[in-house]
Amino acid sequence: MRIPMDGFEGPVIVTVIYVLLYYATQIHILRTKGRLRKAYAERDETFDRYFGQDREMLAADRVQLNMLEHMPVFLVLLWLHAVFVSPFSATVAGGVYTALRAAYPFVLGGRLGRGVKSGIMAVTFPSYGVIAYLAVGLVVEAIRS
Repeated sequence: MRIPMDGFEGPVIVTVIYVLLYYATQIHILRTKGRLRKAYAERDETFDRYFGQDREMLAADRVQLNMLEHMPVFLVLLWLHAVFVSPFSATVAGGVYTALRAAYPFVLGGRLGRGVKSGIMAVTFPSYGVIAYLAVGLVVEAIRS
């Protein structure tokens, strides 16, 4: 039996894109790990994936973990907002959020350094704003009901 989407195509597409983006971060980790293992071996050094503190590996991990940390909150609020407030506004907010998450690795860069890059805040704070928008919309709708 096929269940009609009835206006929920947008949140479905945003969800799939977000999940694909998450798996892209997994692939990035695997590629980074493989490249670093080879580079370390060429220098006759041991690559320690978890305790070596290689700045490239730390950056790859940070990107993936940042996506994972925010995934449950984002997806729950996206779908609650789509169902109880508006699939359209959930799609727009979800698209903005996903675009900001996609920008995160580029703003972070390929290596973690000391301190926080100021550009990270240009991605992080608007992301929190989208999460707040989705949540506040739900609270307002709950109060109206």
